[in-house]
Amino acid sequence: MTVNEDLPPLFGTGSQFQEFLDDPRWALAVIRATVLEAAHPQVGAALIENSTFVAHPWRRLRNTLRSLRRMFGDDDEARHREAARLNRLHARLSGTDPQGRPYDAMDPAVRAWVVATLFESTVTMCRLGGQPLEQEVMERLYTEFRAYLALMDDDRGQLPASLPEFWVYFDRVVAEELENTEAMRIILYRLFDHLPAPPVLGGLPTLWAVGRALTGPVVGAITVASLPEPFRRRAGLPEMPGAQTVMQGAYLAVGLARFLPDGWIRADAVADLLDLTPDSDDPRARTLAALHRRMQRAGALIRLLTPLPTVPEPTSPDTTHRSAEEFFREVLDQTGDGYLDWPDLAAMARELSTRLDLDEPEETRLYQAHAEWWRELQQALDTDGDGRVSAQEYAAAVPSLAGPALIRVAEVLFDVADQDGDQCIDAGEYRALFRTGFHRDTHRSDGAYTRSAFVKDFLSFMSGRLRSTPYDPVIAQA
Repeated sequence: MTVNEDLPPLFGTGSQFQEFLDDPRWALAVIRATVLEAAHPQVGAALIENSTFVAHPWRRLRNTLRSLRRMFGDDDEARHREAARLNRLHARLSGTDPQGRPYDAMDPAVRAWVVATLFESTVTMCRLGGQPLEQEVMERLYTEFRAYLALMDDDRGQLPASLPEFWVYFDRVVAEELENTEAMRIILYRLFDHLPAPPVLGGLPTLWAVGRALTGPVVGAITVASLPEPFRRRAGLPEMPGAQTVMQGAYLAVGLARFLPDGWIRADAVADLLDLTPDSDDPRARTLAALHRRMQRAGALIRLLTPLPTVPEPTSPDTTHRSAEEFFREVLDQTGDGYLDWPDLAAMARELSTRLDLDEPEETRLYQAHAEWWRELQQALDTDGDGRVSAQEYAAAVPSLAGPALIRVAEVLFDVADQDGDQCIDAGEYRALFRTGFHRDTHRSDGAYTRSAFVKDFLSFMSGRLRSTPYDPVIAQA
């Protein structure tokens, strides 16, 4: 794609999209774009089969924001590394939906539709917020999104060359290809019903349940009202009375947050805050712990004054061990469908690779080790031969999961951290692994860490069902 040097840059500072990335209205726009993506039968099938968006929605949000910031940031090397990572991730997502139709995340038409929903939802966000984009700005923004798609080696013309042609393309896909998919229904109607609290609100089930009960239906109604009307009618999506007014009011109200100080509304800063826990070593954790205590008292008052169903508040949680059922639900069942199969372990490998920003050789080794681990688990635990492991099969077996393949997973992580190859992780390397990758420091950060000690600690988490300060945030927490 030829770029006129007299025009603003397509990526980084000065680009149109970077101005929108921290726009608070984009929170609503991203939900809308995700619904339109999920309504595409191929994308919907891939989400149901492989995504962790049900069990770990906050992780999915954080990773999406991180990816977009890398792609549209100032660092050209980071941009190309992220494009290559996305290509490797998408190449691993293929299969068949329940109707027997194949899906493939590398399908050029599918990838074009995902980018199209982001662009169209950004334009719609501005229109609903009372500030429609001028034609020149819209043209420039569309050029940036086409460049984004081309950066992933997908410049085969799947997105039309001009903006007028794009609107024809968008309307055609909406009218002819989108469906009322299971993934779309989950996002609209079921995700908020079971949405886990972000780590920052962990241990406050009453307050979270109240907030979720109030905001979930409203967000769903706003999202439905913002979808293209032809699709709403064809999919039979109900629209509550006054939803259009509520939707426009929500976009206008959220847009007022743009006048807050810049540091308050940075998307990545908000995502990091949601990921913060009171026991973290982050300097803000002390303030968060004090706030938690106040919020727990507020939760107790709410339970006294309202007829809401009782939500058990944790009293004296076991901070060291978790039951087999907890381990299955929090660690193994990454997709949240009640079963353990390959997509769950692939999600673990994907999350570790993303957090540690692994290059292709190390990422491939990590995926291969997880694939071997899945074969070991399937052979040992799949007693009914259905190709997956149920929570009951896991709990009945109470297995030791520390087989040779899991040891190889730990060794790959050790090799990633052991940057100088001396078979020992020093204090700096250890902090780089857990501080940079997992946003945690641990008791080992001041001394050398041998391969055997590292593997032992990793296995104690993955097979001994021990809670772990470094590993819980990346593998178990939402």
